[in-house]
Amino acid sequence: MGRFLQAMHGLWKSSHKVQAGVIIITFFIVVALLSAPITALIGHGHDPLDIDVSISPAWQSPNAQHWLGTDRVGRDILAMTVIGLTASLEVGVIAGLISTVIGTIVAFVAGYKGGNIDNFLSSFTDMFLVVPSFPLLITLSAYTANVNLFTIALILAIFSWPFAARTIRSQVLSLRSRPYVELAKVTKFNDMEIIFTELMPNLLPFIGVGFANAALGSVFALVGLEVIGLGPSGTLDLGLMLNWSQQWGALTLGAWPLFVAPVVVLGLLFLSVNMINIGLEEVYNPRLRKTAGA
Repeated sequence: MGRFLQAMHGLWKSSHKVQAGVIIITFFIVVALLSAPITALIGHGHDPLDIDVSISPAWQSPNAQHWLGTDRVGRDILAMTVIGLTASLEVGVIAGLISTVIGTIVAFVAGYKGGNIDNFLSSFTDMFLVVPSFPLLITLSAYTANVNLFTIALILAIFSWPFAARTIRSQVLSLRSRPYVELAKVTKFNDMEIIFTELMPNLLPFIGVGFANAALGSVFALVGLEVIGLGPSGTLDLGLMLNWSQQWGALTLGAWPLFVAPVVVLGLLFLSVNMINIGLEEVYNPRLRKTAGA
């Protein structure tokens, strides 16, 4: 654990891109965790998502009371964005965790064992990578009864794990021949001890990025399903907001925040993960760091 914390501290200090990406993601996570008090504050004692035009008129422009205005039934768009962010991140975290666990297990077994096991698992991973995932997601979502957040997250995780598996496997292949791994073998460490004490601490940053990529990919996949009307019913997320803005002609009516707010949040999430990826590449790839002038 001490070696891992030391590596994290070094990574944090060595890349401003990683710092910026982590700060953006942390902000959104904090907003999602505090969504209940934030929406209560926005509502000034009322439920800002209550469908009651007597509380707030429909299609209000941004003002002091409603910073992003209201939708066609008087709901506060800022509160909708906070609630939508929470649901989207929930799906992303569940799908990211499941896919990262599967991908990490496959990667460590394939990369460390090598040989026929590596060939079989690599072929199995490549098979999932070439499958057109989004059409299958549409089909599964359309014909799966009682679609909820967990069901959608599970479906998304099925198609997310191969990316993490390939990335982590390549790192395992480069680390398994290092002197400290050979020393661990000489000292009679078993495979599990070598993986968890020698390999895992050095690969946790890559596992973390694999999780972030899988979670973000799941969030965007959920948005795609929601835009075409196949998301979980009864759940407000960022994709559903985009669906509503399209159906209701929000931009035509001048209610641009209903469309812009989720797009900005999704854009910042993508930017943060991308900055972390670039920062990691610059830290662990000296040639790239020299080229980037970092």
